Amino acid sequence: MTDDYIKHQYAPILPRKDEWPVVKLSKNRKAFIQQVVQESVERILHFTGQQTDLLKEELETTLYRERMRIKQNPWLVDPDDEREFWSTVKSSLLAINAENHEIDNEKKAVYVELLKSIITRYVEEIAGNFKHSHYKLTRSIATYGFSRLLNTARVKGFKSFFSNQYSLQDKIQIIGETDQLRDLASKGTIVMVPTHFSNLDSILIGWTISTLGLPPFIYGAGLNLFNIQIFAYFMNALGAYKVDRRKKNLIYLETLKAYSKEAIQFGCHSLFFPGGTRSRSGMIEARLKLGLLSTAVEAQRSNYENGIRGVDGKVFIVPVAINYHFVLEAPSLIKEHLDITGQERYYKEMDEFSPSYKISKFLVKFFTKGSDISVSIGKAMDIMGNYVDEEGNSRDRHGRVIDCMDYFMSKGKVTVDHQREEEYTKALGERIVEEFHKINRVFSSHLVAYTAFQMIQKANKKLDLFNLLKIPEEDIYLEYDAFKAKCQEVLDRLKELSEVGKVHIAPHLKMDMEEIIAHGLDNVGMYHAKRPLVRNEKGEIVTQDTSLLYFYHNRLEGYGLEKLF
Repeated sequence: MTDDYIKHQYAPILPRKDEWPVVKLSKNRKAFIQQVVQESVERILHFTGQQTDLLKEELETTLYRERMRIKQNPWLVDPDDEREFWSTVKSSLLAINAENHEIDNEKKAVYVELLKSIITRYVEEIAGNFKHSHYKLTRSIATYGFSRLLNTARVKGFKSFFSNQYSLQDKIQIIGETDQLRDLASKGTIVMVPTHFSNLDSILIGWTISTLGLPPFIYGAGLNLFNIQIFAYFMNALGAYKVDRRKKNLIYLETLKAYSKEAIQFGCHSLFFPGGTRSRSGMIEARLKLGLLSTAVEAQRSNYENGIRGVDGKVFIVPVAINYHFVLEAPSLIKEHLDITGQERYYKEMDEFSPSYKISKFLVKFFTKGSDISVSIGKAMDIMGNYVDEEGNSRDRHGRVIDCMDYFMSKGKVTVDHQREEEYTKALGERIVEEFHKINRVFSSHLVAYTAFQMIQKANKKLDLFNLLKIPEEDIYLEYDAFKAKCQEVLDRLKELSEVGKVHIAPHLKMDMEEIIAHGLDNVGMYHAKRPLVRNEKGEIVTQDTSLLYFYHNRLEGYGLEKLF
């Protein structure tokens, strides 16, 4: 991966909006929803083995969990008739159980009708409502507004607000396999799988897709984000479908997977965060949620079943690493991570502002400071994790062309084998994690945070993590020369890893070490009231928040760098 980044807006690969798969899907929304409902019903009946008692049990379990959700964790974005709907479901179940059906199939048919009504409600909630006019307006507003903030900050004088000296491409650097992505998006169906650190990721990826001249992707966004009006508008306009992480019942989860599978089969380029949610620890995701990822494998197999065997029916997996100097939500994310992993061993009170206030302040801070973001596009793979070439052909590790359909063949024909596909999905997840680490772009902030925390940990090696985090910040300091020497040692090792393609290093890490450290200290957690790392009046390296330092340090976990300490 080179240091070159995209410095212009690409021409669209599909100039006419009527050619966009997401527009075609929107026009066929009603029929598509019916298809998803049918697919979802079949999935649930498969899981219950067509047994009436098991189907009844699943319906009752769903009812119980949904009523508990409404009672214990209601959201503003929930429909007004939520309680009424589930009360109706309860009444229906009681009525079915009270009725005397002489034939079991009659009873089962009534249960299936109730199942369909629940699934239809779920699909109507999940389904995106893409509108081209909103998409175009949102893209224009975001580009114009962010550009104005950027130029106001960096250009002197009254005319700065109207200046176009700096573009968003200078601020948000897109690097990697951009040409391959564009080529393959015009041949088959792309499933983009990015790392996930911030709620800003969805908007950032949407802007990246637009900048590369790609048609809009559909993607799953947390339903909770639709509580925030500005996010709701952006995500509706950018093609988002809604994912409610409170709903853990089988019926909802299978409906969500059916929606994703059918959309990919329809030809919609799709985006989902395989980590499932934002990284609480700040680490690159090591264990992925395989539910939605499995839908890419299913869609590929279904295309082969339907006789679509050329490159136009191929599903391409494209990993993406988003690289920040700082993450807006880091304080609350690391607190949640430590609460979960440390349980009673870790307590720390955090002050929170309203999401809208924090987001507005963050955007202004981001565009009026010198800190940058990069988006690293990885090499495209097939659903088995094999790299693909410019023509979309799968290649094995020796560079030989292979046919993906062979992975789904049994006794001379394409067959459905759920256990086999689970193994394929697991293997694909492992390959994506490998690629995340390869395309991760190391920033100066990552270097200084990692080195500082490792040095603090070594100086207190008798303490476990949670006791280490309890040490008063005023008692923690690092002598500058020792810190500088260790930073150099870590950077030298990262350069070795970069030379063999195991990580990518940002261009600013080619500076002198003094400049790198200064750059890292200026940028690491620059938004936060308490900085994770600063240099005091004595010239020592100190922290104002050890937990935040731990969060930013974690970005370089997984490379074996701890052996240097």
